[in-house]
Amino acid sequence: MPRAATTSDVFNAIAEPRRREILEFLGERERPVNDVVRALTLDQSSVSKHLGVLREVGLVRVRRVGRQRLYATDGSGLKTVHDWTRQFERYWERQLDRIKLHAEQRARESRGEGQRSGKPRRRGPQQ
Repeated sequence: MPRAATTSDVFNAIAEPRRREILEFLGERERPVNDVVRALTLDQSSVSKHLGVLREVGLVRVRRVGRQRLYATDGSGLKTVHDWTRQFERYWERQLDRIKLHAEQRARESRGEGQRSGKPRRRGPQQ
């Protein structure tokens, strides 16, 4: 199956590392192209091209103030990515639960409260 054009698919658009950098930079606040050029040390034409792709897929919004265009990240455009990654939440929750259980077990062992199997230690006859 051929890949979707970067101008129509959010996933392909954010696959480009420079575009992710631009999104992060613009996420702080609205900025003109020249600020992006200086901050990320890219050519103006390259920044404009990346901004065009990001704008077309709905990840960046632009507004004019006089002769200047101000760009900002549009987080609502990332909803598709967020929705897709949500399917992996259960996996990460299980992983974190396993890490937590392992850490708790190790802590009990270091305090001498139990054996590795999780069974309580046997004690001698009560006196």
